[in-house]
Amino acid sequence: MHYFMIPHKKNNTLTSLFTSFEDILDQRHPLFILANKIDWKVFEDAFLPLYSQDNGRPAKPIRLMVGLLILKHIRNISDESVVEQWSENNYYQYFCGECLFVPGIPCQPSELVHFRKRIGERGIELILKESIRVNGKDSDDDNVNIDTTVQEKNITFPTDGKLYKKMIKKCQKIAAQEGLPVRQTYTHTLKKLARDQRFRNHPKNKAKARKADKKIKTIAGRLVRELERNLPPNSICQDLLARFQQILAQTKDSKDKIYSIHEPDVCCISKGKEHKKYEFGNKASFAKTDTGVIVGAMGFRNEYDGHTLPAVIEQIQRMTNKIPKVAKVDRGYRGKIEIEGMKILIPGTPKKKESYYKRNKLSKAHKKRAGIEPVIGHINADHRLKLNNTINKKSNIFGN
Repeated sequence: MHYFMIPHKKNNTLTSLFTSFEDILDQRHPLFILANKIDWKVFEDAFLPLYSQDNGRPAKPIRLMVGLLILKHIRNISDESVVEQWSENNYYQYFCGECLFVPGIPCQPSELVHFRKRIGERGIELILKESIRVNGKDSDDDNVNIDTTVQEKNITFPTDGKLYKKMIKKCQKIAAQEGLPVRQTYTHTLKKLARDQRFRNHPKNKAKARKADKKIKTIAGRLVRELERNLPPNSICQDLLARFQQILAQTKDSKDKIYSIHEPDVCCISKGKEHKKYEFGNKASFAKTDTGVIVGAMGFRNEYDGHTLPAVIEQIQRMTNKIPKVAKVDRGYRGKIEIEGMKILIPGTPKKKESYYKRNKLSKAHKKRAGIEPVIGHINADHRLKLNNTINKKSNIFGN
């Protein structure tokens, strides 16, 4: 736990021989306009109780940390990059509350990680709520479009062979760190088995590859059992060994399977895509008004889309202080037609008794729902939802 005292307030009324940002910056710049629209006091009032009154070193200003988080996602850059660019960009510094140019970095990149953990999910929701307020009347819409996507984790495509090899390496590493005896390293054996696993799709090599897979699993099991015998009961590695045991015991039809040793919470999600049958990560739900404002963003494990609606509607109510009248969704949400007074529109075969006007109105509504698809695409590509597939992007506003 990192202890910080309440941040000192900056005195922005000091005069200087040099010209302030207000005089030299272009007041039509989007960041300049946004900096004056955001109510920064909301964040200070909400986050000040999270700091110690009399213990630890003084923390960085709350506006600075919140501003850096917002800039990071607006510009789709990492913690390291936003800190570096802040020291070079006058608009970044003005956005974060500075009046004059400040040389040097504002904080260490790791401090952004600690700040995200400090404010938690509710703090991130507060930033989203303020972004909704900034949009004014555009966010006050009785119609929302809701859809889900997958936030993939940065893991290799999981196979049993890969997991067993990683287990063997980790077991050997633990034994070396703890100074435990190892009866055999299996170095030459594993090299030979790796050669046997090559070209497994060739008809002549299938049997040999399957035999090599079974042998690698056997070796992994031996090393895990050897560690269990030699490690003390209070060792910090016991949780990891329990994970290894679960991997060894799981089969093709097992529930709650582990697909990655370092990311055990990863789910296998099938979204029915032609080009990508399975994706490995977590499900994310987004809600957008017809006017184009995102009023909801939540993460889930791998729930059925229809089961996510109550939580999404509750969040929309927290963000906008109202429940929309109509939510337009795709066929993946089949099951309910109304939740808490909000009508759920799901595409379906029009009834013969319906008038042409009503059928045409429903058709236009469902066509508008498709407008959330490119929005999710932009969030994936330009605002860090797919950050785990990109090199040198290590942190996530949702807490990863």
